[in-house]
Amino acid sequence: MKKRGKRYQASAELVDKGRAYDLDEAIALLKKMQRSRFDEAVEIVLRLGVNPKKSDEAVRGSCVLPAGSGKKTRVVAFCKGEKIKEATEAGADYVGGKELADKIAEGWLEFDRVAATPDMMPIVGKLGRILGPRGMMPNPKVGTVDKDIGNVVRQLKLGQLAFRVDKGANLHSAIGRISFADEDLKSNIASFLGAVKKAKPASSKGTYIKSAYICSTHSPSVKLDVKTL
Repeated sequence: MKKRGKRYQASAELVDKGRAYDLDEAIALLKKMQRSRFDEAVEIVLRLGVNPKKSDEAVRGSCVLPAGSGKKTRVVAFCKGEKIKEATEAGADYVGGKELADKIAEGWLEFDRVAATPDMMPIVGKLGRILGPRGMMPNPKVGTVDKDIGNVVRQLKLGQLAFRVDKGANLHSAIGRISFADEDLKSNIASFLGAVKKAKPASSKGTYIKSAYICSTHSPSVKLDVKTL
């Protein structure tokens, strides 16, 4: 068993493992814990009542975090013609077509999100083995493939996050930073939960969100009371 450091152990003593906390209490508890020297990410983990092995229960979607992610997002936009100016003015860090795809194929990965117009997908599709495992492949289902490339880029720069259930029926996303005001963390979590609930498969029966936890980068997890979310 991995031995935990003194900071982690001191924080763990604050958490009642047999209790589910409401969101206000959980956030307050996280902020009482001993912190690292950097601004830790706040993460939420959901256990869903779906079977990811069934294609019609593979939950995925996206949402915009109202208070942002607290992280600078470097955006690549695949487009051409007049759309290049549109993407650039919206704040895209890198804009291009085949030459940009070739650069990525050669190993360049200094970016966080990728957007594309529909007509560029034959080029972008060839990068599936590179972008897919990293969760960066543009997809119309999560709003990253659209003719309105300017709006897509703006959403990504504001802190749009994409989520997808894993093989264990879990969703894990960073929804802000520990330095955020309580209300900002709550609004981000509300946006995320709203998107997850909206993405509930029609074929899913029974309890959809079975359990939920939040934590910061190096803190113990705090169980949330799902009934109050």
